[in-house]
Amino acid sequence: MTPQRVTLITLGVNDLDASKAFYEKLGWTPAQEQENVAFYQMNGMALGLLPTVELAKDQNRSETSLGTGAITLAQNFASEAEVDEAFAKAIEAGAKELKKPEKVFWGGYSGYYADIDGHVWEVAHNPFWELGEDGSLTL
Repeated sequence: MTPQRVTLITLGVNDLDASKAFYEKLGWTPAQEQENVAFYQMNGMALGLLPTVELAKDQNRSETSLGTGAITLAQNFASEAEVDEAFAKAIEAGAKELKKPEKVFWGGYSGYYADIDGHVWEVAHNPFWELGEDGSLTL
């Protein structure tokens, strides 16, 4: 057993078709779809989109208790220019700008946006981390 891992992140969404359209504008394509869920293959893991009402049922919670939580999903890029490009693409796709990419206190470059369901994404360049050719991060 490998306890220190994440294999699937599932985001609760208000409108699955609208959320899929948003991520499609970012260039993402579902690897697998079933009724009420779409899965996107990531580097060694998957991201799922599931209607919030279905996610609440699955967790045995009320839909109102879910919220968006205090979490940031992050994508790291090889350069500041790639960060700017990813950020612009997200805003054009309908994301809400939270913070334009800028040089940050820890020595890198990053910005934040919220997708159409309020899930917060950071786009960043960390000059202290080397990314694999496929964009994967190994510390």
